[in-house]
Amino acid sequence: MTNQQNVVVVDVMKSGGVRNILAPSSMAVAKSLSPQDIKMLLMRLETEKGGTKINAWVDSMRASSPTRIRSSATDDKNENPWIDHHPSALNMFEKIVAASKGKQIVMFLDYDGTLSPIVEDPDQAFMTREMRAAVRDVARYFPTAIVTGRCRDKVYSFVKLAGLYYAGSHGMDIKGPSKSRKYKKGNQGVLFQPASEFLPMIDEVYKALVEKTKSIPGAKVENNKFCVSVHFRCVDEKSWAVLAEQVRSVLNEYPKLKLTQGRKVLEIRPTIKWDKGRALEFLLEALGYANSNDVLPVYIGDDRTDEDAFKVLRDRGQGFGILVSKVPKETNASYSLQEPSEVKEFLRRLVDWKKLSLGRSSTI
Repeated sequence: MTNQQNVVVVDVMKSGGVRNILAPSSMAVAKSLSPQDIKMLLMRLETEKGGTKINAWVDSMRASSPTRIRSSATDDKNENPWIDHHPSALNMFEKIVAASKGKQIVMFLDYDGTLSPIVEDPDQAFMTREMRAAVRDVARYFPTAIVTGRCRDKVYSFVKLAGLYYAGSHGMDIKGPSKSRKYKKGNQGVLFQPASEFLPMIDEVYKALVEKTKSIPGAKVENNKFCVSVHFRCVDEKSWAVLAEQVRSVLNEYPKLKLTQGRKVLEIRPTIKWDKGRALEFLLEALGYANSNDVLPVYIGDDRTDEDAFKVLRDRGQGFGILVSKVPKETNASYSLQEPSEVKEFLRRLVDWKKLSLGRSSTI
């Protein structure tokens, strides 16, 4: 006589809950599960689910931002198809300014990796005096915004320039000069914070992550007001999975928050539909260019989070995204620059071109 095995089939929904616990019709006997058995089974399923998520996070951490495109065989022949599709903004400068004829250029600039080099300690990401001068001059001739994942106050302490718009926390904290046309609030200029209700929660998560990650050498947690950044640039790759698990364990307690990634950083943000692309659209509206054909937005950034803004410009069919990167990456940007020094050169050329065009118009 063949022994029948007691088999239990568990139908698990995407949410991780158990919908049915039953025996297959081909089996005569089904094992009866106690509440404790069910609890242990769910814990096991959640652990396996978490492990899969952690592996995905670690793979994404390795890829960093945006995903690099593997070199093709044509690269060996000094041919670069990626550059053909994303040519240098310096080489295409005349084409870019020609597209601005009869339009107002509005500049949007990321900070880390764009205006300053990427450094091991995020608190030391200072821009050079020459870069500050270039940004200051650009802001004299064009409305200019700094759009960053950093806390707005922190990035202002780096840039130290009045007269600019500052969109911190990936655009969830926007403030501008009092001369802006719309959204004035006394003398404070533009002030927009769509995620204010999350501030206590973000503070709780920051404190929890500081405590959780203090045992991992090189890990640094940064409170960016409306989001929390966990930097792993100085963390040994062997510890990435442990770090990701610690972040996940904290994030599991806050379903209203989500995880996103940038260059060597894990970021916890509110689940609201807001990003750098939405911030770009808001600022254009604040400047009086909502649904206008008389504007040419130019956005320069180096990170995965800047792709939201690049995509907005591509979908609008208006303006240009410029990716700062030394290696080919998947991107919605139209043009490229290799490093902050090229960004500085592009900004200087833009100012020189504007001065020259104003000089010509004054002699007519």
